Amino acid sequence: MHLKAYTDYALRVLVFVGVKAEEWSTISEIAKSYGISKNHLRKVVHQLSQHGFIETAQGRHGGIRLGRPADQIGVGEVVRAMEDGMVLVECFNPAGSQCRIAPACVLRSVLHDALGAFMRALDGHRLSDLIGARHALADLLNIGKPRGEAAASGSATATRRMPEADHVRRPAKPPRSDG
Repeated sequence: MHLKAYTDYALRVLVFVGVKAEEWSTISEIAKSYGISKNHLRKVVHQLSQHGFIETAQGRHGGIRLGRPADQIGVGEVVRAMEDGMVLVECFNPAGSQCRIAPACVLRSVLHDALGAFMRALDGHRLSDLIGARHALADLLNIGKPRGEAAASGSATATRRMPEADHVRRPAKPPRSDG
C-alpha cells in the first residue's frame, strides 16, 4: 500500500498540533519543523479543517489546532479523507478500467482484501496513539523551545538519535589498524 505525500503531510500536521495540545500552531512553524513547503501545507490544512480534524483562526493570534480531542481522531478516518478513493490498481478506478482480464481476474479481490486489512489496521489507531511519545516528539520538532534554543539545536530534519534508542546495544567497532 502506498499513501500519497499529501496524506503523509496531513498526518504530520495532526501529530504536530496534537503534541502542542491546546496551543495554536502556524503553518510556518510546522513547515520549518518538518522541512515541508508552506504552500503544500496550506492545501493540507485547508482540507483537514474542512473535515473537522483541525480548527483554524486568522489574525495575529490565530493559527491551527485540533478540532476535536486526539482520542476522537481515527488514523483510518484521516487516511480515507485525504486519499481519493484508494485506487490501488486500474480496475479499482470507479471511472472504469481498460484491463482485458478484469471479468475473470482474481487479483482484484485479493487486492481488495489486502486494502481492507490495511484500513482495519489503521482504524485500530487514534491520533492519541501517534502522539504518545509527546516529549520526544516535542524535542524532535523543536516545540516549546525558546526561539534561540530551537535555532541553536538545528532543524528537526537534522539527524538525531531517538531517546528510545539509548538502551539498544550496538556492536563495538573493531580496532582500527593503521598498519
